[in-house]
Amino acid sequence: MNKRIDWAGYAFLAPYLIVFVAMVVIPLFWGINLSLQKADLFGPGEFVGLDNYRRLFANKIFLQTVGNTFKFVLITVPPLVVLGLGLALALNKEAPLPSLLRGIFFSSTVLSVTVVTLIWRIIFIPNDGVMANLFNVFGWEPIAFLSDPDWSLISVAIATIWWCLGLPMMLFVAALQQIPKDLYEAAAIDGANRWNEFFKITLPSIGRTIVLVIIIEIVMQFQLFGQALLMTQGGPNNTSRSIVMFIYDAGFRRWDIGSAAAASQILFLLILIAAMAQFALSRRQGDA
Repeated sequence: MNKRIDWAGYAFLAPYLIVFVAMVVIPLFWGINLSLQKADLFGPGEFVGLDNYRRLFANKIFLQTVGNTFKFVLITVPPLVVLGLGLALALNKEAPLPSLLRGIFFSSTVLSVTVVTLIWRIIFIPNDGVMANLFNVFGWEPIAFLSDPDWSLISVAIATIWWCLGLPMMLFVAALQQIPKDLYEAAAIDGANRWNEFFKITLPSIGRTIVLVIIIEIVMQFQLFGQALLMTQGGPNNTSRSIVMFIYDAGFRRWDIGSAAAASQILFLLILIAAMAQFALSRRQGDA
């Protein structure tokens, strides 16, 4: 017997598929094709195979940007997860004050990168900024946070953590509110303390949300661009230059579209590997 095809389901799915193919699939394969060509913004490209990738891996500045980006991810993602969870635990209460504080902490997330960097540039001004005055109060020598090679990337990371903290906090709050209160009541009857409840009930119940937050933040922080561009311009000595900044410089300042496309594909693979590794690790721990 021939089964009747449900065209209505395909009709509902078609708009999403069209947008997905147009915005993701086609640009992805177009970018792969560009990465194999020597091309600029003004003419057809010339096929050069893997030459763009060879030039990238021989470029010390590009390798430095890869290291900077990995370092930035390691500096920002753990604090975003830990601080986001801590705030969620502290503010997961049905009362006016916690609700107000959740709104205050989340408000920084809706700010533009320009506003965020302006605020933190004022904080990190070497002589008259907030941090310089605070150091003077304690009798310490002020640090030139944005122009010191040891502090430039860390300064950008601090601004980024402040900017992005609201999203993981709200995701954790939503996950915490889904945990049945009966579990905590039963644990209290059995004599469990707060730490036992946290490790035996809370963490296992929000495990999927923790993995989601980690993957989201890994993907976001690998794409560091605006904060570093506006706060340090990638300096000093490229110590805060990210892969995306390298792609921007190669494609839109040096018009080397092939090299920029190759760097974009490498960035895509790094994000994919990092996200999938975290997902696989969490699945293995969940099955153990």
